[in-house]
Amino acid sequence: MLTVKASHLVKPAVKTPSGYMYLPENDQFMPITHVTIIYIYKSQTVSDLSLSLITHILKTSLSKTLTIFHPLAGRLHLPSQSSRFQLNLNSAGALLLEAESTKKLEDLGDFCPTPEIEQLIPSVDYTRPIHDIPLLIVQITKFKCGAVSLGLGFQHTVVDGRAIIHFMSEWARISRGESPEYLPFLDRTVLNVGDDDEIKPGFELGRPPVLIDGPGPDEERVKETTVVLLKLTKDQIAKLKKTANQNQQKTGYDKGQPFTRYEVVAAHMWRCMSIARRLNNEQITRLRMQMEFRHQIDPPLPDKYFGNAMLIVTTDVTMKNLLLQGLGYVAGKVREGISKGTNEYVRSFLAHLRKIEDFNKVRYFHIVGTKQGDFQGNPNVSITSWIGLTNDGKDFGWGKEIYMGPGLVGFDGKAFVFPRFADDDGSLMVALRLQKTHIDEFMKLFYENLSNMSRL
Repeated sequence: MLTVKASHLVKPAVKTPSGYMYLPENDQFMPITHVTIIYIYKSQTVSDLSLSLITHILKTSLSKTLTIFHPLAGRLHLPSQSSRFQLNLNSAGALLLEAESTKKLEDLGDFCPTPEIEQLIPSVDYTRPIHDIPLLIVQITKFKCGAVSLGLGFQHTVVDGRAIIHFMSEWARISRGESPEYLPFLDRTVLNVGDDDEIKPGFELGRPPVLIDGPGPDEERVKETTVVLLKLTKDQIAKLKKTANQNQQKTGYDKGQPFTRYEVVAAHMWRCMSIARRLNNEQITRLRMQMEFRHQIDPPLPDKYFGNAMLIVTTDVTMKNLLLQGLGYVAGKVREGISKGTNEYVRSFLAHLRKIEDFNKVRYFHIVGTKQGDFQGNPNVSITSWIGLTNDGKDFGWGKEIYMGPGLVGFDGKAFVFPRFADDDGSLMVALRLQKTHIDEFMKLFYENLSNMSRL
């Protein structure tokens, strides 16, 4: 049983700039929901602290941190007769909840983002007016065994993963009584698309493929789904890389650098999901990936740019080729998608967004059950990589976390790939949501194929 003991609105410790902040095109395109993260702490130090003291420490340090990252204390604002958000710098504050659980940490198992884990993050009613919803939501939960979880949600219209990790690092540092190390770059006008930017040939951001011999997207999106958390060891990843690179030589596809661990893991997941879904041989399936472009755009953005510097890249393959061509071919298709992320593509992406007259028609709620926006699930796959996010541990004064991962996996075919940061043993974790009728077959293929590499 979980009980919320108190609720706080945490505002910046000192007066911060007011007014309305410009949000560039790529902010406007992001889902109107929160990116959720869960941190788990299980040290003797944190066990000895009371919930009220932990809350006081985090509340005080958060208030100081929000003076530096003050946009997170504001609210989204949608002007009348417009579909483009502004950021109201009104210092309305972040929501912080303190809660107690009668459960022990071991009751949560492997921290798979199930509804039980979702309870450790404040829920958001997205039917409320957007200007009433905090951009940052936090929940501190103290367990019966003394362990503590820190569940967070960051409004995705305002920040991306790299900005979130930067914020968390500085908050932890301030909580430990240290000075901030890197200040955020807050001027978003550097991403204002100029009139001379245009959509270049080869740019594609069309609607996702739909099933050619099954139910339509509206029927698919309401089917029951479930979430799993899987681990790939360093040795298993090495096997995938070896097989993909050998297969690459046989097919003659892209004889360049050896495939990265993300490329082979994404290819393996894509194949296993597609086979488990029993797609028609002529079915086109799309892999959708988010790519950061702070250093891809010319001139590059400041490294500590605080906002969204993300673009969407996709790559398509028929089920026939996905099956027959082998893991190396599919890993090559993953690389093909990633390689699109050039300066020219970034500027085409931003120019495409600038031409959108009504963003309300393309925004979507990144959660199960929504009817808004294109359905990204069956027969398609969306994989977000957290592999490149720097995580040196978020020590708020009681030691580093034993686990950090996503708090929610939003829809069918959505997955996160991330290191098990606490171990740093070269393994990767996969958090994935799939329709219940497909999940058992997927898990069988996911691990069975690793012991029978000839099938790859």
